[in-house]
Formats: sequence, structure tokens, C-alpha cells
Amino acid sequence: MSVSVGDMAPEFELKDQHGATVKLSDFRGRSVLVMFVPFAFTGICTGEICAMRDSRAEFVNDSVQVLGITCDSMFSLKEWASREGIDYPMLSDFWPHGETARAYGVFDDVRGCALRGTFLVDGDGVVRWSVVNQLGDARSLDDYRAALAAL
Repeated sequence: MSVSVGDMAPEFELKDQHGATVKLSDFRGRSVLVMFVPFAFTGICTGEICAMRDSRAEFVNDSVQVLGITCDSMFSLKEWASREGIDYPMLSDFWPHGETARAYGVFDDVRGCALRGTFLVDGDGVVRWSVVNQLGDARSLDDYRAALAAL
């Protein structure tokens, strides 16, 4: 079951690409774009994280934080983030495998990865907007901009 607009966002505690623990609740008071990415080092996924990197000022500031999440290991994410110049948190949902993606209703049991789900969580922890795309369907930063503007 996918998380719906108006629901409290499921809390999570995951390691980032540097091994630091990151919790959703660490960002209370700010909006958070929780962005699930299927696989590190793949074309569409790399395009999405790099587009976010290139628009970082819009999505990582005093009022909003982006958190990328994949089911890849922390070690893979460290290399991927380093290679692509990503300095926002990339979180590993590796073990228990896909637990956070499952909590948000975006885990693909057949492929063992997350779908392209993004959830805009407000400063109180409530989901205010979401989009879930299939693996081959990239998301648009314009949709993120519109959702943030509507808050």
C-alpha cells in the first residue's frame, strides 16, 4: 500500500553515502523531498540525481531538503555520489532490503528495487504531494517545483 497525500510520512533511519545515520525526523521544520531511485549507476537514475545536483539551490536550502534513497549498498552510493558530484544525502535502503521503500509502498518485489517514487513531506511530517513512476519513466523537476510552490 502506497503512502497517500495527507498521511504521516513513515519515519526511517538509514545510512548515507558517508556512513552517517540520517532520520526523516532530523528535518522537522523543513520540507523534504524523499526521492526513491531504482539503481545506482544506471542511465535514468544518474540523469535524475544529476538534474537534482544541477538545481541544488532550489531543493537543498533552509526550507527544503532532498534525500535520495536506493536499495544499493552504502559503499555503492559513496562511489556513485563521488563520481557524479552529489553532495546531498544518498541513503542506503539495502538492509533489511527495501524496508523503507516497502513502508512507502514503492518496492518492486520482482526486481528487488524501488520504483521512482517521490514524496514531498512538510515540516510537520505530513505527505503533501507524491508521484510514483515505473522504472523507465523519469520524473520532472518541474513537478517538484510546482509541488513546493503549492505548499
